[in-house]
Amino acid sequence: MSDAAPTAAVLIIGDEILSGRTADTNLNTIARFLAALGIDLLEARTVGDRTEQIIGALNALRAAHDYVFTTGGIGPTHDDMTADAVAEAFCVALPEHPDALALLARRYGDRFNAARRRMARIPKGGVLIANPVTDAPGFQLDNVFVMAGVPKIMQAMLEDVAPRLRTGAVVHARSLRVSGVGEGDVAAPLAAVAAAHPDLSLGSYPFGHGTVGEIGTSLVVRGRNAAAVAEATETLRTALSATGMTVSSDG
Repeated sequence: MSDAAPTAAVLIIGDEILSGRTADTNLNTIARFLAALGIDLLEARTVGDRTEQIIGALNALRAAHDYVFTTGGIGPTHDDMTADAVAEAFCVALPEHPDALALLARRYGDRFNAARRRMARIPKGGVLIANPVTDAPGFQLDNVFVMAGVPKIMQAMLEDVAPRLRTGAVVHARSLRVSGVGEGDVAAPLAAVAAAHPDLSLGSYPFGHGTVGEIGTSLVVRGRNAAAVAEATETLRTALSATGMTVSSDG
């Protein structure tokens, strides 16, 4: 097994996201979930409710990353086509899963109609992902995890997903707050420290611009080696302070 951290991508599916009608929050939730497991989220894409678009994005992402997480498009209506697209991407059939069928029949009783029955279709070889909120399951097929688009349901599904993932070393982060200056003022010392620590990630994030109040820049140092992160942060603090900038720890 490789010592490298597992990598992941997110595929957000839904015309409602692209139209602006619905604001996506699932990406942030998944990013935080993966970070806590030491899995590097390297890519995210958003596509509409179009089968060929879903297939193309899914095949590209699953070939490039250890894990792919999809959200959206597994409900009971005609525009919920994620299961169809995943089955086609993997070139497998899309039968009704007996366990999913039983869950849904028990959930809906006399209201278990043909539309709701669509949610029991799982690509052949798929393993169900539990949904403690509404019972309608997601599923895992190889390295792809297919989950609901409703944030509350998607987040609940992650509890069943977590034990299935290969984890990595958690990323440590430290941040500095530089008051009264913009990114252009901190760029040179930041670049110098970044060049001296190629195994770390250093970023700058301005704040206060366009608002009344203090402006400045937050600098964040990230890496899997806590000691190296601490050393680089202090080196950066010293370099900035030497130029007369006001630097403090930021959180």
